[in-house]
Order: sequence, then C-alpha cells, then structure tokens
Amino acid sequence: MLINLQLDRQKYLQIQNKGYSLDIIYLLKEAELGLLDEDIKKESKKVENSILTAVRKGLLTEDLKISLEGKEILSFLSSQEGVKLVKNKVKDDGFDKWWKCYPGTPNFTYKGKSFTGDRSMRVKKEDCKSKIKSILNEGEYTIEDLISALQLEIHQKMETSYKTGQNKMIYFQNSLTYLNQRTFEAFIELVRAGHKIEEKQTQSNETYI
Repeated sequence: MLINLQLDRQKYLQIQNKGYSLDIIYLLKEAELGLLDEDIKKESKKVENSILTAVRKGLLTEDLKISLEGKEILSFLSSQEGVKLVKNKVKDDGFDKWWKCYPGTPNFTYKGKSFTGDRSMRVKKEDCKSKIKSILNEGEYTIEDLISALQLEIHQKMETSYKTGQNKMIYFQNSLTYLNQRTFEAFIELVRAGHKIEEKQTQSNETYI
C-alpha cells in the first residue's frame, strides 16, 4: 500500500508533539482504506501497542475503523498548504438532553394508565458521557440520532405496556449497558426508515421519572 502524504518537517514535528507516531499514521491510512483488521496485531507487540494507543487517543474506534479525529489528521497530512494541526473536539453538546430523556425508573403514566417499577435505569453519568463521545467520534451517528432512537424505543415500550397491561419498561436496560451494547442502532434504523411517533400520540398524558 502506497501512502500519499504531504509530510514535511513542520508537519512531522506537529504530529510528534501531539504524540502521533508514523506507525499510527500508517495504521490510520490502512483504516481509511478499510484494510485494517485484528490480524495485524499478531505481527508484533509494537504494532499491537500502536493500535491500542490509536484507539485510546480516539483516532481509531474499538473495531479498528478510522474516527473523525483520525480523518482530521490524515487530512492535515494530505494538505499541500502549511497549516497547523488543530484537534477539533467532538461536540457532545446534546448529551444533557439525551441524559434527561433517558428514563430514570420504569415508573410512568401513559394515556391515563400508571405503571410502576423499582430499579434505577439512569446510571454512571460520566461513563455514559464518555461513551457517547466515543460513539459520536465514529462519525456514523449524531446526538440527534441517539435521542430520536431513544424516544422511539421509550414510546414503543409505553404503547405496548398500555395495550398489554404489563410494564414493558422494566426490561429497559440501564443507560451504560444500553450504550455499550449499542441497543440504539436498531432504533436508529427504524427512525431512518420512517418510523416516528405520531404527534397526536405524543400529546397524550405520558410522563416518566
């Protein structure tokens, strides 16, 4: 694989100062081309350590795909102009909205019916915030996608609870497990496929804690 990068001394020193070795740059390029896989870790301990460093720094995702930050570095190295490498932080401005949207307990009232539960579902806020930042850095989903998916799942469980008389919210995962197991992905696909909460339904009496 040939790597076409506009690497000069200034750029070299900048990436070194940021702690990005040329080993990592090569791995980012492989990931960008979709060639990076777990087998490369077997080549040497040094390669494995470089991959772990790239993942820890947020340049590669855990499944060895290039992240938004990784793409920024390659873009910087591919530019012909003398530019400064600036690490743009992934925006997680909507986290608090997502966190507030996440049900705290299985207790809720929907269309005049009340349902109860006795466990906490909104847990480990800082861990959840870090996980969401990592998910957003993958570049596939936005915070709006995550919120819409969460709202759809909540609504579906409330609607099913109302129809069956059984509280389906008790099966809702706690917030960190929900993110770690990427439960939101199936509901993002539903939202993108056109599934939505009807306006007349959202005007019903539905509250949860």
